[in-house]
Amino acid sequence: MRSIWNGAISFGLVSIPIKLVNATESHSISFRQIHLADGGRIRYRKVCELDGEEVSGAEIGKGYEEADGSVIPITDEDLAQLPLATAKTIEIMSFVPAEEIDPLQMDAAYYLAANGATAAKPYTLLREALKRSRKVAIAKFALRGRERLGMLRVVDDVIAMHGLLWPDEIRAPEGVAPDVDVTVRDAELDLADALMATLGEVDLASLHDDYRDAVEAMIAAKAGGAFEPAEATVEPAGGQVIDLMAALEKSVRAAKASRGEGGGGAEDDAEAGAGAEVTPMRRRGGAGRKTSAAPKAVGGKKSTAASAKKTAAAAKTTSKKKSTTAKSGTAKSTSAKSTTAKSGTTKSTATKSTSAASAKKAGTAAGAKKAAAPRKRASA
Repeated sequence: MRSIWNGAISFGLVSIPIKLVNATESHSISFRQIHLADGGRIRYRKVCELDGEEVSGAEIGKGYEEADGSVIPITDEDLAQLPLATAKTIEIMSFVPAEEIDPLQMDAAYYLAANGATAAKPYTLLREALKRSRKVAIAKFALRGRERLGMLRVVDDVIAMHGLLWPDEIRAPEGVAPDVDVTVRDAELDLADALMATLGEVDLASLHDDYRDAVEAMIAAKAGGAFEPAEATVEPAGGQVIDLMAALEKSVRAAKASRGEGGGGAEDDAEAGAGAEVTPMRRRGGAGRKTSAAPKAVGGKKSTAASAKKTAAAAKTTSKKKSTTAKSGTAKSTSAKSTTAKSGTTKSTATKSTSAASAKKAGTAAGAKKAAAPRKRASA
């Protein structure tokens, strides 16, 4: 691979000659601008705005434009004279855990290759030290005319360097988060966890750019004259999610179905909509219920509390009616209680009468016995 920068890594008093190589490449398909009338190429020419003449690359330099529009020329010699210690050196400043690096700071990635046989030993020493410490190195380096921040880490047997944005180049996320208070229920979090577990992990090496493949196939077909444009199937844009629980349940089933774990059918989708809707149960014995509705029997017996409530309601009703109607109403409303009372009274009366009769008989018998006793004495 062709190097884009040559220099050295400064590791304390150790200097490691290296070459900087791009670690990434773009596979995006680029298009040219053409004239639609005849297909001619459209090019941008560099023209001086003062004299209107086209200028070659050798005649083009740098300049800084001030606020009033005036331009100050800056030459390469001016920049070379600046006290930039990292012009040809990647200067390691510290070693930190990788978790302390904000991914938002990540920029372009490079491979650092040992430049020459003498660089092999110190290069290997730094690589193994990074491996054993499980840390990354934070360094400064200069590339393309400006100083940058970098992070060195080990990838396989190579030291890689990620360009980092300066901390003041990261914008604060002001006004990005939702500005309304949202409460997430535990049940929704459980479904989200289930969906994450169902989707599982993916091998990043298996992912590819489907759009680029389609563009390449279209270009090949047009070049062969056999291209027939087809109408793109665009799914309707999703509206506002009304039932989040139902959407999560449906997503879990769809993910399981895609992995061959079952579910995901039309019946399951119908159950999702029904399962996500919660119907509150009606309370028994509410304020709007009629007192005439009898409570359900439990174990074949009426509820004592229900009977007491019914009796109290009946007593309150009887106090507002006339005396004649009150007697019959009370008898009907408190049928169980009054019947028990009557039966108890009748039983008590009958018992009392029986007791009285027995006492009378006993008294008669006692009197007869007393009357008979003197006769025996007399006869004796």
